Amino acid sequence: MDIEHLMPHVEALIFASERPITMMEVVDMLTQHFEGEEVPESRVAAAVEAIREKYDAEYYPFQLREVGGGYQFLTKKEYHKTVLQLNGDKHIKKLSTAAMETLAIIAYKQPITKSEIEYIRGVSVDYSVQKLLDKELISIVGRKEDAVGKPLIYGTSKNFMDYLGINSSDDLPELKDIMNIDIVIPTDGSEAEPGEPEARVMMVEADGSLNEQTGE
Repeated sequence: MDIEHLMPHVEALIFASERPITMMEVVDMLTQHFEGEEVPESRVAAAVEAIREKYDAEYYPFQLREVGGGYQFLTKKEYHKTVLQLNGDKHIKKLSTAAMETLAIIAYKQPITKSEIEYIRGVSVDYSVQKLLDKELISIVGRKEDAVGKPLIYGTSKNFMDYLGINSSDDLPELKDIMNIDIVIPTDGSEAEPGEPEARVMMVEADGSLNEQTGE
């Protein structure tokens, strides 16, 4: 089966899907459509790449992106503000500053426990974590078996990747690219312990004045 014949079928599946559609799903659906005729994954991958190149042209306002483990058509970033006018603010998920900070910590430090997040932020994160769970931006990915009480471990969700248009947490921008802040590493407790005090000796000079000297 040639790529030119396969392309419109692949394109139609991606366009019609309400969520990112995986390569395996596309292969399975095409195999069913062509009544059991084998559709090689390599041909589908080549068709996907051809579709991607097609919509990368400047005159298309959207493009094919690999997000959340699948493929989806997304508006190009220069048209985001235009599209937002379609439905106003009702579809914009707004987060408080505290929730945003908590989400950022989870995104860059995952997998991470709530107590570890609180250590970094310096405040309780119970409310923020619950809000992020409610909005399905994070999920519980397990327990920290080697820690006391085996606390829950959190990580970002598939929805989080979909919202950002990324395929995995490895696609997140480097912190140095989005923050102009020096990271301060806490001093180790042992390094902060006071050392032995210096000996302080008061010498009486011939004129009766006092002269302080130090010694080991």
